[in-house]
Amino acid sequence: MDDLKDKVVLVTGSSSGIGAATAIDFGQSKARVAVHYNSHAEQAHAVLAAVRAAGGDGAVFHADVANTAQLERLAVDVCQHFGRIDVLVNNAGGFVRRCALIDADDALIDQVFHVNARSMLALSRCVVPMMRRQGDGGSIINVSSQSARSGGSFGAGLYASSKGYVNTLTRALAKELAPDRIRVNAVSPGVIETPIHDGHTSAELLEQLRGGIPMQRLGRASECSGAILFLASAKRSAYITGQIIEVNGGSVMP
Repeated sequence: MDDLKDKVVLVTGSSSGIGAATAIDFGQSKARVAVHYNSHAEQAHAVLAAVRAAGGDGAVFHADVANTAQLERLAVDVCQHFGRIDVLVNNAGGFVRRCALIDADDALIDQVFHVNARSMLALSRCVVPMMRRQGDGGSIINVSSQSARSGGSFGAGLYASSKGYVNTLTRALAKELAPDRIRVNAVSPGVIETPIHDGHTSAELLEQLRGGIPMQRLGRASECSGAILFLASAKRSAYITGQIIEVNGGSVMP
């Protein structure tokens, strides 16, 4: 997408999965990508190498998205390094662990919501003033989940609930930021073959979930990143804000 050339894009959780595919796709569009990681530095640097090989440029940044102070530092470091931030992709998140809702204690509830929900508002809160100062708008894309609509598979109720928050946050923030020409949208993946399932979803459950998808297969990370780049491109989505694009093979339909 030619209008993404030289845009500065911060993609959280971009050392693997949907985040990595998104970072590399932005590289193919000649963007400058802030590759963020928490635990996997080596993988993040490999993604950066792939971004550069694809024709883009970037740098690697570390932060724990559950820690608001670290997110504040992340936003400042990215802006200082590149001089601006044009696109924020709030992708980082995860199950933490599967647990029935009635068995979840306060510590687990806080952990799941801090990672998946609060982090997106906290980082957006840091980036929006930078976008406002730049004066030419911007784009925020939140990565939600089809579980926000379906309630999730067994043990993923907390994760699903946190993604429900993300959907509402997306719509509310879109209304607030429309006068600043900052568009806020979300991509809502279905069951995607990424490391998010490692240690959390058995092969048997994945097969059960696959059987309920009309397209009869799991999704790929690259099939989510295309929707994210579309929403980042003002040339192609300038009149789209407050929307949630479902990428799920037909398993959940609005």
